[in-house]
Amino acid sequence: MSAVKSLSNRLDRPVRSTRDHVLGPEFAPITLVEYGSYDCPHCRAANERITEVREQFGDRLRYVFRHRPVTGSALARRAAELVELADNPDSFWDAHVELMTRSSTLTEDDLRAVAVRLKVTPEDDAAKAQAKARVDADVASARASGVQFTPTFFVNSRRYDGPWDTASFSDAILGSLGHRVRTTALEFASWAPSTGLLLLAASLLAIALTNSPLGADFAAFWHMPLGISLGAQALAMSLLHWVNDALLTIFFFVVGLEIKREFTVGSLSGWRQAALPIAAAIGGMVVPALLYLAVVGQGAWAIGWGVPMATDTAFAVAIIAMMGARVPVELRVFLTAAAIVDDIGSILVVAVFYSGALQPLWLLGAGAVVAMLWLLNRSSIYRITPYVVLGVVLWLCVQASGLHATLAGVLLAAFIPTRPPPDYKTLAAQAESILTEEARHRGEQYRRGPSEPALKALDAIFDRLESPADRVLRTVAPRSSYIVLPIFALANAGVALGAGMIGGHGMLMLAIMAGLVVGKPLGYFLACWAAVKAGIAEKPASYSWRQLGGAGALAGIGFTMSLFIAGQSFPLLVDFDAAKIAVFGASIVSSLLGVAILWNAKAPAPEGCDATD
Repeated sequence: MSAVKSLSNRLDRPVRSTRDHVLGPEFAPITLVEYGSYDCPHCRAANERITEVREQFGDRLRYVFRHRPVTGSALARRAAELVELADNPDSFWDAHVELMTRSSTLTEDDLRAVAVRLKVTPEDDAAKAQAKARVDADVASARASGVQFTPTFFVNSRRYDGPWDTASFSDAILGSLGHRVRTTALEFASWAPSTGLLLLAASLLAIALTNSPLGADFAAFWHMPLGISLGAQALAMSLLHWVNDALLTIFFFVVGLEIKREFTVGSLSGWRQAALPIAAAIGGMVVPALLYLAVVGQGAWAIGWGVPMATDTAFAVAIIAMMGARVPVELRVFLTAAAIVDDIGSILVVAVFYSGALQPLWLLGAGAVVAMLWLLNRSSIYRITPYVVLGVVLWLCVQASGLHATLAGVLLAAFIPTRPPPDYKTLAAQAESILTEEARHRGEQYRRGPSEPALKALDAIFDRLESPADRVLRTVAPRSSYIVLPIFALANAGVALGAGMIGGHGMLMLAIMAGLVVGKPLGYFLACWAAVKAGIAEKPASYSWRQLGGAGALAGIGFTMSLFIAGQSFPLLVDFDAAKIAVFGASIVSSLLGVAILWNAKAPAPEGCDATD
């Protein structure tokens, strides 16, 4: 749900022998590109692997080296420009190998020795300018290719993020099944619209199955009872309820972690940053709810006022991402932050208005578990296991208390600990010391690999690199997006389409659609305008009011939370089905409306420049 800009994992520019340093046949089936630096010990270590890989693959492999001097190292930059003064490919590769292997670390003596070999003429300013330009071009290519550290490798134009040992390189180069599956999955996951498209695919599959000859069996499957018993105690629910009450808790847990992150280090951490998206979210919840009640009036359907309040961030951000440069990054951050606040409102609405009769004893038990979670957090317990165990107990207590069980996920997220930032320099030195010591024992008798104490020490270093909250979010969020939400959509999005089903539900469907399609953008726009006029918030100059309105229109994509609240609001299946169709229809209209508004919208021209249409 965060608006993090994903890095490219494809090679920025194709390999050309006229501008690249290439070893191997031009039409070799495998191309290995390295972005490296002469003042990088890791590049020196990987250089040995390059030799082994070239020996293994022979003429089937074409190796390319591009410069990406280590940031802040003047010596690395000078070395890169020096080898570019070579007057032919053989001289370049001789100088390249000497700089990589002559000494354990790059020194001034290395540069002087290579300069003598290349017969560098100090007065040749034109050659030096050309060398500098070539290094600059490689650095720009590295940046465009998403290179963040050296060495970074690309196999047939696709970034390789695996280990640098020869066996792993071989798997990647040969395109083994495991490597292809992993790479394809990572590429899909790194594509911003992937979550929304997977959610859409699951929803369409649910609708198709519901309206197929398998419809009755598909519905019966989700209502199949499933229980857990321990002695005389038993917890039994339908499979649908396990999805909505248990599995969806993981989604709420991730939402809770993201809310926590946004309010600590994210776009909601400062009042000036948070004021505008908070105002937008409040307006985007209140106006749709009021519009819904105004249309539907009093009666059994009035309880559904929470349905048009929610925004499905996955779909909204996916559409913005697909529009690329037409939408400024700041607008994506604004919409994501507003959706986070919207999630808080939805969680509170579910807790207060869509829970059952409360059971005081179970509420007391839930409170006791929360107190234990607080104690763990205050005691700086950073291991995740005790939090997970208490989280399961908390879910059982909340489930039995009458509150909606998914709230346990939000409560647990609040107590997953953060941690002071790590000292990367010290940790890197420690890890290097351990690995250097272990490397000395390589090849000894009765030693098959790193010792157990060394592995434990490396585990401890890895554990310290990020806080428990960040680590859990990094590992659980993809599972929520690519497993939990599609299963939820598959279980809840199915609706039997029929000509007569809309009859008698016209006002309900109109109320939901009006809330999402009209209420959301109207609420966003009016609340932001009022906050800016009152001096409470400031609108960034990077996007216009029209673009803000377009983001408000995309916020009308309710989907996941709207379906969830609709399921709590309408116990009758016919009412729920009508609400589903209204949510689907409103989400489609909101998508088209948002794209139409944003497609040709432009940010305001900077002060001092002429505005153009």
